[in-house]
Amino acid sequence: MKTIGLVGGVASGKSAVARMFADLGAGVLDADRAGHSVLSDDSDVKQAIRGRWGDAVVGSDGQIDRAKLAACVFASGDAAAGDRQFLEDLLHPRIRARLEDQQRAFAAAGRPAVVLDAPLLLEAGWRPMCDLVVMVDAPREVRVARAMERGWDEGEFTRREAAQWPVEEKRRQADLVLSNAGSLDKLCRAVRDIWEGHVTG
Repeated sequence: MKTIGLVGGVASGKSAVARMFADLGAGVLDADRAGHSVLSDDSDVKQAIRGRWGDAVVGSDGQIDRAKLAACVFASGDAAAGDRQFLEDLLHPRIRARLEDQQRAFAAAGRPAVVLDAPLLLEAGWRPMCDLVVMVDAPREVRVARAMERGWDEGEFTRREAAQWPVEEKRRQADLVLSNAGSLDKLCRAVRDIWEGHVTG
């Protein structure tokens, strides 16, 4: 079973590409979803987060409020950078363990490939999990427009992007670059070409 890792700038379209691979028969390892489940299910994580930020990041339901937590770790300044590192050190090993469990389950089920959709795939050191790393590339102005459709402003986009490796470095580390600046049909054809060339070919 092949594992295809997806990297790219903020709002580059990685999740859309992951869905296209899923339509071709791949399993999807969604790091964001795994992270959400760690935040909601792992009592040690909740305790550590409350120990760091107190009730400021806890919602009325007693769960960690991801929007409030994001506001802390994606702020500017050295304090936020330290907070972000603390959170990544806390979450990444647990997220990886869940993703690897899912990876094994997909292999046992006979899937020909899985796609690892993880915003911080390279930053977290998860490249060794992948047989192939694909960069989903789109111009900054296109990505800003997509992020604004999510309800972010340009400042939020800039803060999120600054928390990741530069797009140029992701492009350099990728095995393949997939342009997502055109139509969905064109993107879908390019995804199919990768599938046929690297999974079923």
